[in-house]
Amino acid sequence: MDALGGGGFWRSFRARGRNPRRKSPKSSSESSIGGHTTSGWSLVDFPFKQAAVASSLTLAGDTIAQARDLLFPCRPPSGSNAEDKDASTFQPTYDWLRAMRMASYGFLLYGPGTYVWYQFLDRCMPNPTLVNLSVKVLLNQIILGPSVIAVIFAWNNLWLGKLSDLPNKYQKDALPTLLYGFRFWIPVTILNFGLVPLSARVAFMSTCSIFWNFYLSSVCK
Repeated sequence: MDALGGGGFWRSFRARGRNPRRKSPKSSSESSIGGHTTSGWSLVDFPFKQAAVASSLTLAGDTIAQARDLLFPCRPPSGSNAEDKDASTFQPTYDWLRAMRMASYGFLLYGPGTYVWYQFLDRCMPNPTLVNLSVKVLLNQIILGPSVIAVIFAWNNLWLGKLSDLPNKYQKDALPTLLYGFRFWIPVTILNFGLVPLSARVAFMSTCSIFWNFYLSSVCK
């Protein structure tokens, strides 16, 4: 999900259609090495709008999920030793660290990453044909879906200081989460590529992720 060299991945798309013979003034991020001009990454390349939208909607999904847990808290399994403890122990409270974790994931990873991904797909398959739509949906499921699951699990474990438990997390939860995701995201992806304009795709997918996060949180374990 990170930028590529030579000026960044986002800049490579803005360079399309530019007259190669036309010279422009060098920016502060460009330098000349051995007679060749090189461009460095700058904050201008970062898609702040898409990142902010993704962060806000990811935070909204987490807030709804936590509100659900506050209203309908999970109880310990029947016959467990935990039943002997004070019932107030099982009353959940709003987890600010979890909220920050999800918001930062949306801003730093999900928003920019999906923005780059959709730009890449539209550059490779610009024509809105049925074949291109089908290929985009397929690639979304076999590449983007597993990547998002892998990144969010790693991000959460990193924040929790449990990177050593990450392989077990993948083994236990990755496949079930991916299969549930297929049921939800395949129809959403078809709508996203078929009807939603490119500029609104990150917002649309982030909005849908609110319902997806709420669905996952509704299963108490």
